[in-house]
Amino acid sequence: MRAAVYARVSTADQHTENQLQEMHRYCAARGWTIVSEWTDNGVSGAKQSRPALDGMLRDAKRRRFDVVIVWSLDRLGRNLKHLITLLDEFQALGIAFISLREGLDWTTPAGRLQAQLLGMISEFERARIAERVRVGMARAKASGTHVGRPVNVVTDDAVASVAHLSVRQAAAALGVSKSLVANRRKLSTRVA
Repeated sequence: MRAAVYARVSTADQHTENQLQEMHRYCAARGWTIVSEWTDNGVSGAKQSRPALDGMLRDAKRRRFDVVIVWSLDRLGRNLKHLITLLDEFQALGIAFISLREGLDWTTPAGRLQAQLLGMISEFERARIAERVRVGMARAKASGTHVGRPVNVVTDDAVASVAHLSVRQAAAALGVSKSLVANRRKLSTRVA
């Protein structure tokens, strides 16, 4: 069988090597040939469009492999509807699907049920993470901690010193956004 392996990590400081090693061992044990390896680094599983995933789907439609292997179902995605759509698409293309961690084989009715249950759990886990982040941000905000982008303090004198420059040049010179310079210039013309 010709296999495609897909790995994903959510943050740039994580690595896909462990996932890839497991999938390579699995394929070697089954005598399968890995014809393509796809990795999305620093990309959320909640995103439906990811560079490597999109490329793998294009190759799937061209029938360049017979089976897709992932280390864990949540590496493929964390949104149940998207997961089911992906797995249905693989099935319609005649491509088998294997998730090593869950021992999932989408080609059987039991495997399909298990995939749907695990997908719901994965989506629930993502929602809980988002809820914890919101609560943490609200707590930080309530305690007076600034949440969000850093505040850029630009004095009127600094804005005046770059008045002869274009908005883009002034923003670069001050190390701030173009919109901040433009807004400050508007305010100073209203006051004058």
